[in-house]
Amino acid sequence: MKPRLFARKADPAPPAPGGRHPAAEVYWRSLSLLNTFRLLSVVALLLSGSWFMPQTLDGEARWRVFLWLSSSYTLLALVFLFGIRLRRPVFEMQLTLHAVTDIAFIVALVHLFGGVRSGLGILLLCYLAAAGLIARGRMTLFHAAIASIALLTEHTVRRLSGDPAAGDYANVVLLCLASFAVAWLAHRLARYARESEALAQQRGVDLEQMGQLNARILQDVSEGVLVVNVLGQVRQYNEQAGRLIGERPDCPIALSAFLPELEQVLACWREDPYGTPALVQAGATRKTLRPRFAPASFTVTGDVLVYLEDMDRLRREAQQLKLAALGRLTANLAHEIRNPLGAISHAAQLLAEEADDDPLKARLTRIIGENTGRLERMVADVLELNRRDRLERALIPLHGWLASFLDDVRQVENISIRIDCVCPAEAQIRFDPGHLHQVLWNLVRNGWRYCTKQPGSLRLMVEMDDDGHWRLDVLNDGPPVPVDAQSQLFEPFFTTESKGTGLGLYIAREICAANSAWLEYIPARHGACFRIVFEVDNGEKG
Repeated sequence: MKPRLFARKADPAPPAPGGRHPAAEVYWRSLSLLNTFRLLSVVALLLSGSWFMPQTLDGEARWRVFLWLSSSYTLLALVFLFGIRLRRPVFEMQLTLHAVTDIAFIVALVHLFGGVRSGLGILLLCYLAAAGLIARGRMTLFHAAIASIALLTEHTVRRLSGDPAAGDYANVVLLCLASFAVAWLAHRLARYARESEALAQQRGVDLEQMGQLNARILQDVSEGVLVVNVLGQVRQYNEQAGRLIGERPDCPIALSAFLPELEQVLACWREDPYGTPALVQAGATRKTLRPRFAPASFTVTGDVLVYLEDMDRLRREAQQLKLAALGRLTANLAHEIRNPLGAISHAAQLLAEEADDDPLKARLTRIIGENTGRLERMVADVLELNRRDRLERALIPLHGWLASFLDDVRQVENISIRIDCVCPAEAQIRFDPGHLHQVLWNLVRNGWRYCTKQPGSLRLMVEMDDDGHWRLDVLNDGPPVPVDAQSQLFEPFFTTESKGTGLGLYIAREICAANSAWLEYIPARHGACFRIVFEVDNGEKG
């Protein structure tokens, strides 16, 4: 499965039965921490009570009541552990149950130790703040209201029982107001925390999308891209860079380990960012690359983006532009030349009829005829360039098609020897039949021109390569193409013959490219070989 370009926001959790949304995991963890604090606070009260509280409590009965309260509170905290683990009941109900338990326990301690003046009521603020930080909605004010009612009820009971130390309601009211203030503040802080968390999650999604977009752009650029840090290590590179270099090392890796020339050019660029970087040779492929550097930040001493351009590809593109312009120019010239050329050829034929008795005139008219014929062939070849895109590809069974083709070419070209052909019966390609006829006719005619004219000196061979491509070789035992001429063999108007136009092989390669095939020259041990590599047939209809 292909990775997605953009990260999708996480879908909200489905609502629980009754329309409530289940609490996020972070709320349950917070509730678990609150319960842990509850257990630790009970332990602290028991330890401190064993040292100080017996002296502050009146009688053994009050001490037993304190131990009974602490034990019950501890037992409830242990029960809450199972509820939190099982996530039953729902979060809001559990939080309210925890808060009511804490309020009841602390108010009972306040009553046991002599009322609000004992100072134990301050513990309510800690629990209300903790419950408010993890609560959702208006639950925090509800908890503060319960705590205020419990404190006012406790103080009223003490006054009605005639306790002389009860005093007025001033301290109780202040503690109730403090409870509401702490609960409201905790609720606001929790709300701000949730908003910040949501914003952070959104920023995280945006950053992930931006990172994926940058990675996609980095992979799709036509140039090779390397990211080099200040230590000279390659942190990242795209697939095009791996193809140009011929290696795909694991990052991070020192640039000098596989491209020492580029590392030296980069060092020179850091010293003089306005200079023109020198060309470098790739590691395994030995391609000529033109580097271009761009700082990833505002300084050249930090990370650097290194763009690598294939000079061979740039030369080919420049040549294609030149050839396109040249093709349009020559096509127009060919149309303009053809009419006067026909007139010259016709006039030469008329002169030849009257020059039978004059050898000089006959020779001159023959020269005119030969050169006008050569120009006519060149004009026809130039016009053929504009017809290479008019193709109708069809499925061609090569075994039978080649047999018929070789019979035709032997008769027309007066080839006296048998042309051997080795072709599997199942070989079939998708190609324009007229184009294939034109390309093979050109290759066979050239092979016959340069071979030794002996049996077996010209042959065709069809076989499948390791990648599933059918390839057709046209071999002859003539002299091989010189090494210095092989790079120009398929360039237009390049020929080694004085009477050749230099367009035959160029047009043949262009026709093969239009049919998604490839024509190349293969140096052979004895003779020469021109190979056509066809695309794999995917079953499409021509």
